[in-house]
Amino acid sequence: MKTQDMNRNWIATAETLSNALPYLQRYDNAIVVIKLGGHAMGSDEAMDSFARDVVLMRQVGVNPVIVHGGGPMINAMLGKLGVQSEFVDGKRVTDKATVEVVEMVLSGLVNKRIVQAVNRQGGTAVGLSGKDANLMICDQTDPALGFVGTPAEMNPALLTDLFAHEIIPVIAPIGAGRNGETYNVNGDTAAGAIAAALKADRLLLLTDVSGVKNAEGSVLTEMKAEQIREMIRAGVIAGGMIPKTETALTAIDGGVRAVVILDGRAPNAVLLELFTEHGAGSLIRAD
Repeated sequence: MKTQDMNRNWIATAETLSNALPYLQRYDNAIVVIKLGGHAMGSDEAMDSFARDVVLMRQVGVNPVIVHGGGPMINAMLGKLGVQSEFVDGKRVTDKATVEVVEMVLSGLVNKRIVQAVNRQGGTAVGLSGKDANLMICDQTDPALGFVGTPAEMNPALLTDLFAHEIIPVIAPIGAGRNGETYNVNGDTAAGAIAAALKADRLLLLTDVSGVKNAEGSVLTEMKAEQIREMIRAGVIAGGMIPKTETALTAIDGGVRAVVILDGRAPNAVLLELFTEHGAGSLIRAD
C-alpha cells in the first residue's frame, strides 16, 4: 500500500473515532441487552469478532448483557443421543428427556463457548442461566408443548451486581419453574424479558436478515410501535419476523427505551448501531 493511501486510511479511522464521541457519551453506563444467534454463532471467526465488539462496549462504559440461543446445536445433540422429538403445530414438544439435553447444550456447550470468546478478547464474562439466583421464574407456556416456559417473574439484582464489577453476563434461556421444573424459553423472549426487567436502554436482536422491511422490500430504519402493529395486521411483517417484532413490542411496553432488529452477519453490527449516526438495523420506539 502506498504511503499516501495509508495516511488517508489513518485519517479516516481517526475521523470515525472522533465522530463516535457523542455516542460514546450517550451510552456511558447504559444497559444494552444483546440477543445473540444465527450467523454470529456459526464460526469461531464470527464469534471472536462479536466478542471483541462486546469487550469494547464494556471498555467505554456500556453494560452489555448477552442472551443466546442455540437451536442448531440442540438439534445436533438430540440426534447424537437418539432422542426423538414430537411436534405440535410445528413446535417441538419439550419432554423430560429433551429439556435435559436443552439445558446441557445451552447452559454448557454454547454458553461456555461465548464466555471463553469474551474472556479471550480481554473481557471478564460469567455464564449464567435463568435458574441462577432465580433470575427468570417461568410458567408453563402450553401443556401440549411440555417443558416450554414463559417468563413470569424476573429477579435481575445479580446482573446489576455484576455491572458494578464490570463483568459481562452471558445468559442461557433456561428458566426455573415454581415447583422445581426446568423450562426451555425462546431466546428472543428471554432477552426481551431480561431487558424489560433491567429497564435497558437498548435491546439488540441479532438476526440473519437486514431488518424490518416494508411492502416494497426496503429496510425501515426507524418505526413506532403502532406502525409495527399495523404492518403485522396487514401481513407486511410475516413469518419469523413476527415473533421478533412482537418481542420488541413487549420489551418496549415493559420499559425498554428502544429495540433494534439488525443483521448479525454484518461485521461490527453492534458497534455500528450504537456508535454511528446511521445505525445498522431497524429501530423500534414507543408511540
